[in-house]
Amino acid sequence: MKRVVVLLYGVLSYGVFLASFLYAIGFVGNFPGFKSIDSGIAGPTGRALLIDVLLLALFAIQHSVMARQPFKRAWTKIVPEAAERSTYVLLASLLLLLLYWEWRPLPGAVWQVTNVPASALLDVLFGSGWLIVLVSTFLIDHFDLFGLKQVYMQFRQQPYRPPEFKMSGFYRYVRHPIMVGFIIAFWSAPKMSAGHLLFALTTTAYILVAIVLEERDLTGFYGERYRKYRDQVWALLPLSRINPPPERHQ
Repeated sequence: MKRVVVLLYGVLSYGVFLASFLYAIGFVGNFPGFKSIDSGIAGPTGRALLIDVLLLALFAIQHSVMARQPFKRAWTKIVPEAAERSTYVLLASLLLLLLYWEWRPLPGAVWQVTNVPASALLDVLFGSGWLIVLVSTFLIDHFDLFGLKQVYMQFRQQPYRPPEFKMSGFYRYVRHPIMVGFIIAFWSAPKMSAGHLLFALTTTAYILVAIVLEERDLTGFYGERYRKYRDQVWALLPLSRINPPPERHQ
């Protein structure tokens, strides 16, 4: 029964993640029918700014603290180890849904692209950014990243093994293609409002900090293999290096 409960919990957590991810596209892109980054009635600027910053900070703190190894070791004394990743994913997704719900618009226009081809190009880049994010999760291990693999292996009573370190697809050219995809999507806006700019600036700053924290963990986990990879491949820019890494498991 415990294995079934943990499996269902993992599936539920993944479902909430999927909903929050898909909703993010409509939220950032100001799609009709969505509670979006620029929708709603604008209130006092100071109050809106404070609420938006607090919502972003809440997500950033949870996302970073719960991803660190010391927290994971302490947390798995409370929750089943197989459900640790699902819990992380669930809480992050719920905080995103809270952000969409409580976000306050800051409608002042920073820029607005009226040229039709240029606006269409930004729309293409917006969609490409989200596609890069999704594809990149499968290049490493999508179902491990979002906790489904862990709960399934426990349900089957099979030992869980973390994904092997590999460099394929986008990972041959940048170390963090998921983050690259988010940055492209967040900044590719034909109309950039003050609220959207706040969102893009804050999330980009968080991404830069998160990369430093994540790479510290990856270096500790994979050791010299990751240090060599870091020396060969840029973090966010697909710039060529003298000896690009081979496409194989390390």
